[in-house]
Order: sequence, then structure tokens, then C-alpha cells
Amino acid sequence: MLQSFLSRIVKLRIFGKSPVNAFLRLNRGIWSYLHPSLTTHGPIYSYGNLLHTLVRLKATRTSNFGTYFLRNRPQLELIRRLSNQKEEGSTLKITVLACSKGAEVYSIVWAIRSARPDLIIIMHAVDISNEILEFAQKGVYSLTAPEFAYVPIFERMTKEEMREMFDIIEDHARIKSWIKDGISWHLGDVGGPEIVNILGPQDIVVANNFLCHMDSPEAERCLRNIGRLVKPGGYLFVSGIDLDIRTKVARDLKWNPISDLIDEIHDGDISLRRDWPWEWWGLEPLNKRRHNWEIRYASVFQLGQP
Repeated sequence: MLQSFLSRIVKLRIFGKSPVNAFLRLNRGIWSYLHPSLTTHGPIYSYGNLLHTLVRLKATRTSNFGTYFLRNRPQLELIRRLSNQKEEGSTLKITVLACSKGAEVYSIVWAIRSARPDLIIIMHAVDISNEILEFAQKGVYSLTAPEFAYVPIFERMTKEEMREMFDIIEDHARIKSWIKDGISWHLGDVGGPEIVNILGPQDIVVANNFLCHMDSPEAERCLRNIGRLVKPGGYLFVSGIDLDIRTKVARDLKWNPISDLIDEIHDGDISLRRDWPWEWWGLEPLNKRRHNWEIRYASVFQLGQP
């Protein structure tokens, strides 16, 4: 009911102008004076969610290729913990969807192979853009003017991590061969049913930071299709999505939320948390007073039974 009312308000025009835009500009100015700790509690938190709902309803959503190496460290730690459950010398099948410039793919492989060099990793990386896929597959990044750059892709790494992951050649960083080798790169639409037949069932599927760029019906349809990629007992990592959509799908399909590192992963990507409530991809503060907080804020789920 509220969502429907707000949708009508967003479409309202007075003398050809949107009063919602003026309302949001006014509130953004006021919000900037609030201490961050005040925005996560009580009426201000609820008001922030109202503002974010308006932002999401009025946004024209578009995709971009901005990303970081080691973007969400707690999430990488959980992937490492799950890989440690595998028996020595066994095979781990992972798919990263909407792999963009490859930073997430290489970060995951580095995290696992550093901890479990005995595992046979079958990594699939999928993206809908052939241009960006070719760039990612090369594994070569400029240290001075990164191609497709929207953000400094290395800014969340230490110098030691740079040395571990890259061969530095003049003004370029090249992914080391022990990380790069064995990755399969696929051009494909993750919303299409054929992706399941192409890749087969996976132990871990990573679907981060692209569903938020779709409108709600498309994002929900795509997420339901992505779930079909995960083998019974496998794990789905899905952040960067409207929380109402993720909660609805997880409930409908009876996905089991993983509570391990739930707080740390939720806050692990500072760019998502920092941009709430003013960008459609912004991530609201974790609120354990909500009755459904665990399934709402979990970004990792176990699907089915092994």
C-alpha cells in the first residue's frame, strides 16, 4: 500500500517539476549535518528508509563497471572458510556472475588458493559485455589510468597484497599466473535459462553488485534463475540488490540464511553503506530490531540439502 502511494507521488508533477526532487534535495542538505551514528537508530533510521525508497522509485537504473580488488574482505573470509570444509585434493566449482573487470574473480581465486593450494578450483566468470570480458581475461591493469575506470580499483589493497597478486611491469599490474590460470570466461546473460545448462551445478555462486541496477521485476526474475545454478547444499552470495527483493525470493524458495559473519559482511563494502540513502544501490544499516533481520540482512544463503 505504501509502496503504491509513494510510486504515485514520485510521478507527480507541479508546473512540470517534481516536488519529490525538491524534497530530496532539501533532506540531503539536512542529512549531511547529522552524525552517522544518529542515522542508524529510531525515527531517523526509519526516515532514512523512506528517503531511500523514494530514491529507488525515481531512479533511472543503469549498469557500470566500477569495482575494487578485495572489495568485501569479510565475504572473502567466508568463502575461504567454506573452501576449508572441502576434503584435501577435492574439486571446488565456483561461478562469478557479472564479473565486470575481473577484480572479484581474481580476489576470490587468490583468497582460496592462498589458503588451500591443494584444491582443484573450477572457476567460471560470466558477463554480458564482450568488451569488458576481454579486458578482464587479460588480467592487466593500469597503475596510472585504469581502463573503464570509475573508481581506483586498487585502493582497498595493501602493498603486500599487491605484491602477492600482481607482477608489476612499469606502469601496469599483471595478475600472477598461479591466480589467473584455469579460469573460464563466458559471454552470457545470467537472466537466461540457458546459463544453467552451460555451467551446470555449482558449489558457490557469487552474484554481487549488479541486480540493484535492474528494475524490481527483472531483478527478481534474474535472482530466481541464479538460484538454479547452485547445487543442493551449495551457497549463493548475493549483495548489491534491493533488500525487499532478496528477502522475498529467499523466503519463497526457502533459502537458509548464513549467520556467520553476517554483520561484518553487511558492513564490509564501504561504498554500499556510505551511499545510503541517497543512491539506489545504497545499503541500509543492519537493524537487529526487525523481526526478519537475519533473512533480510544475510547476503549468503545455503540452498537445499546436500
